[in-house]
Amino acid sequence: MDTPPREVSSRLDVTVAKKTDLEFQITVAAVPGIGVDEELTVTIDGSPVEPEEVVTESGNRIHRLQVEDDHRVLVDYHAVVHAPGEPLAVTSLDRSIYLRPSRYAEADKFFGFVAGQFDLSEEPGVLLNRVTDFVRSRLNYLPGASDPIDGATDTLLANAGVCRDFAHLVVALLRALNIPARLVAVYAPGCHPMDFHAVAEAVIDDEWVVVDATGLAPRSSLVRIATGRDAADTAFLDNHGGNITMNSYSVTAITQGPLPQDDGTQRVSIA
Repeated sequence: MDTPPREVSSRLDVTVAKKTDLEFQITVAAVPGIGVDEELTVTIDGSPVEPEEVVTESGNRIHRLQVEDDHRVLVDYHAVVHAPGEPLAVTSLDRSIYLRPSRYAEADKFFGFVAGQFDLSEEPGVLLNRVTDFVRSRLNYLPGASDPIDGATDTLLANAGVCRDFAHLVVALLRALNIPARLVAVYAPGCHPMDFHAVAEAVIDDEWVVVDATGLAPRSSLVRIATGRDAADTAFLDNHGGNITMNSYSVTAITQGPLPQDDGTQRVSIA
């Protein structure tokens, strides 16, 4: 599946009431081979600052800065991804970490459920499709139906949520089926409503395969931002120690040329 050039941007407007450390994860991930032209601008009360950049093993780029009391922080990011990166390899550590229960993907609570819902003798690739279809048919995409602290069990009971809720339930079910799975925050051309988007990745035949139970955007257009166990690892904004107000944020993501088609049947890796 061809990957078209993609253009993405985001803007965050934050007021800091009490001194804090802010962390942003909004830049395109640092994956091998990717070709990207980008610009990140951060200002405090209109004055430019240079945040510290921390890069994780998965290529997440955390931009960190300390802000004193009563300041306004503006973050502007723009990037053109003109060449896809290489799909991330599956490591031995991945096969351990991404089978474990996590804050929002409580796989240990689903062992009995999956035993009654799915045929455990089926191959992982088949189970991946079964889980994706189950979540897509079970949940309604409904903004405001969930709280930021809701996990996969809450989502299953509510039968509704947004993209992160869909992804958390997919991840939890797959882990309960002994399939390593994780959450990926992405820019998603074609997504409506436009926002930071969340999808799931699972290890199938020694490669990371992306699934999106919401079906809101073609998977080959996705641009990786951050990868982790769940949304606790991939949040676009973290606040450590103080009080902040998110005044506003905006996200755009488009392809240069026609948006790719995705019928959901092919295996796709985020590149």
